[in-house]
Amino acid sequence: MSYIRPEFRHPDSQTNVSGFTRKDYEGALSTLCAGCGHDSVSSGIIDACFELGVWPHRVAKISGIGCSSKTPTYFLGKSHGFNSVHGRMPSVATGANMANGDMAYIGISGDGDTASIGLGQFGHVARRNLNMTYIVENNGCYGLTKGQDSATTDVGSSSKKGDPNPFEAIDLCSMALQLGATMVARSFSGDKEQLVPLIKAAITHNGFAFIDVISPCVTFNNTPASSKGFEFVREHREATGKMDFVPVRSEITADYEPGFVKEITLHYGSVIHLYKDDKLDCTDRNSALRAIQEHDDKGQILTGLLYVDPDSRDFHKVQQTVKQPLRDLVEEDLCPGARALNAINASLR
Repeated sequence: MSYIRPEFRHPDSQTNVSGFTRKDYEGALSTLCAGCGHDSVSSGIIDACFELGVWPHRVAKISGIGCSSKTPTYFLGKSHGFNSVHGRMPSVATGANMANGDMAYIGISGDGDTASIGLGQFGHVARRNLNMTYIVENNGCYGLTKGQDSATTDVGSSSKKGDPNPFEAIDLCSMALQLGATMVARSFSGDKEQLVPLIKAAITHNGFAFIDVISPCVTFNNTPASSKGFEFVREHREATGKMDFVPVRSEITADYEPGFVKEITLHYGSVIHLYKDDKLDCTDRNSALRAIQEHDDKGQILTGLLYVDPDSRDFHKVQQTVKQPLRDLVEEDLCPGARALNAINASLR
């Protein structure tokens, strides 16, 4: 039996605005367990990049160690990639982004890779507002090393082999909000209708865009006693609203009272129905934090867009770095001479 994908492409395959087909965004065949939620996240990234018309060679995908960190192999096979050491993906992403800010950076991590060994790195990349999409495939266990509890395992939750977890869990969305992330969202690997628009929004966001994706481990942690299993998440999740992503065009505005539905016709003729919820203000960090806590107190998982800063200034703007990639700088730019050095030294006196 062959597991090699055929190279044939149907001449009538649908192409996007950049002239690519969906096949141009695929990667190698997955070696993860059948039914793993991570494969749905990979598929969601493929869909999002295809629909946005992203040029594959303009994307850098970076990961650490773990089941989740294997997944960049399974999408965007024509993109740049770097598989770093455990918990150190943010450092590699920061260095690459500083050297070339023209690329789109997608970081893939897991709950162990981010909330345990990589917690310090996660904190600093969030507060620096590095321009990247940071996706955590959160299954509440170490699936690559036989299912031990991770730092995001909820109190009382238990995997197939373990006793109920006695420790408080780290809520990565709450932490990202407190650390300064300028876009924060949570989704479920089994809900691509919600996940794909969130990924599209994250890729186009100017700043640190964080998405915590509950992605059940079908081998070790998909049981009724696990709060990261398919059954529990489907029964206990609540969405902030219907998800969709609208690319930048001329502005469409609407003004209506909370609690009412407003019908809006978009640029291409499609119609959306807006519902205004006055309980969650997605541009207010404190409102998002309260909403997460209120749903957690009720045993619910709040999904959808939680927070976005429309005036975000990414790390490049804060540091006032050069706009072009470092590889394009000539010797005169890098070594401007003694006069420039003397001026810099004088400014520091």
